[in-house]
Amino acid sequence: MAGKFYLKVHEVMYNGVKEYLVAVCDEWLLGKQFEDNKFRLSVNPRFYGGELVDAERVVKELKKATIANLVGDEVVKLAIRERLVNEENVIRVGKVLHAQFIAFKE
Repeated sequence: MAGKFYLKVHEVMYNGVKEYLVAVCDEWLLGKQFEDNKFRLSVNPRFYGGELVDAERVVKELKKATIANLVGDEVVKLAIRERLVNEENVIRVGKVLHAQFIAFKE
């Protein structure tokens, strides 16, 4: 996959536990909004707009994530191929795929 992605890591405390939240979107989606009858999705640069990276870096960071938020057909399909997301847990909001996951780590 030759695409580029915006990736931002947020290290947050949640209920006394440090979470490694990774937000990733396809490059062209940053700053856009999508909606359908059920959902509205804002690809906010403050949340997603970190570094512009390649697929290899995305996979590396997602494998460390305790929480991930993914927007875009390319990044969601990458996560499915890497078995980080199950296809049946992916939704489409307007024109784009969206997935989230929580990984329980010891």
